[in-house]
Amino acid sequence: MPTAAPVKLKSIGTVTHFYDRIGVAVIKLKAALKVGDIIHFSRKGEELFCQPVESIQIDHETLKAAKKGQEIGLKVTTPVQDGADVLK
Repeated sequence: MPTAAPVKLKSIGTVTHFYDRIGVAVIKLKAALKVGDIIHFSRKGEELFCQPVESIQIDHETLKAAKKGQEIGLKVTTPVQDGADVLK
């Protein structure tokens, strides 16, 4: 039985700040992102964790999607360091 080929992930952004008290990462996007996407966080090539996107905020306004070039706030399930890559 053939095995599925590994999914190729591409970088869609970088964590620019993490607010540990509220568990929110600020991400500068290099590609579009929408609620429901599954994203992966990695640092120096090592995958840290993955999670679904449950909400996106820009200036405290909740959105269903964000575009390339925007800086968003995203609730994360695990603390993440500045500079971590966001992949999809």
